[in-house]
Amino acid sequence: MLLNYVYLIVAVVFEVVATSALKQTHGFTRLVPSLISIGGYALAFYFLSLPLRTMPIGVVYALWCGAGIIFITAIGWVWFRQALDAPALAGMGLIMAGVVIINLYSKTVVH
Repeated sequence: MLLNYVYLIVAVVFEVVATSALKQTHGFTRLVPSLISIGGYALAFYFLSLPLRTMPIGVVYALWCGAGIIFITAIGWVWFRQALDAPALAGMGLIMAGVVIINLYSKTVVH
């Protein structure tokens, strides 16, 4: 089961790298960021598929999306200087709470 979480973390990392590069592609007109984005998404989906062999798709996708949203928002805030207002921060807090609740209390996640 631990390996599933490792795969999921790797998938999130590749997705975050790909999405960060996507902003730099300028509509896929810049080659290097475009290749990073395409390759990152391909690897993200590959690693995302591995936990799906034994974990419910809804749980895997919720964890992947939740973690991705938090990390991409943090990168946008720090790297791209994108401002976050109180509702955005509150919403991300709720997303993080949802991820924690799924991991700690859901009977569909095998521990």
